[in-house]
Amino acid sequence: MSIRTILFDLDGTLIDTNELIIESFKHTLKEHLEEDYSREEILPFIGPPLQESLGKVKPDEVEAMVETYRKHNLENHDLYVKSYDGVFETLQELHDKGYKMAIVTTKIRKTAMKGLELTQLDQFFDVVIGLDDIEHAKPDPEPVLKGMNALGGEPETTIMIGDNSHDIHAGQNAGTKTAAVAWSAKGKSFMESLNPDYMLGHISDLLEIVEE
Repeated sequence: MSIRTILFDLDGTLIDTNELIIESFKHTLKEHLEEDYSREEILPFIGPPLQESLGKVKPDEVEAMVETYRKHNLENHDLYVKSYDGVFETLQELHDKGYKMAIVTTKIRKTAMKGLELTQLDQFFDVVIGLDDIEHAKPDPEPVLKGMNALGGEPETTIMIGDNSHDIHAGQNAGTKTAAVAWSAKGKSFMESLNPDYMLGHISDLLEIVEE
């Protein structure tokens, strides 16, 4: 049965926010812990909701840390963020062919929309499921199912695409097909270890997958 509904993670999947995220974590950890974290030390923080990642290092100060992170992230957003090669063109083609598409992200909706608007990808998505739209974040299936249901999709004809374990596991837990992106900051081999149904070497590979 062919794919009709496509769910995308946002950061690290459609838009390149890796440097922004890393710098925001570095800034936050420096301010609250007075420690300099390396890029490699930051990578494990990427993916989960901020409260989960930052709560592991200083649970009693997590809300203040989240506020520091979001302030830095928003102030520097437009300096760093851009869409990956071929994303706009691929989404345009999928949209023109009538595929139903949604964003499923661990970002709050307002911040997600900022990235979509900056990269002009917002025109392709009527549904955006943010952290403030759900009770249980990825890898729980709730956000994937919510995005799918909002589009009137079914698990067997839906695919979840992402750059992190949370995205792939959420899709697997929801019973959808899954696709991992080879340009993940975690590396292609890590993404392959999650056993996604597909691996995208370039976003345009998705065009062949949905037409199988």
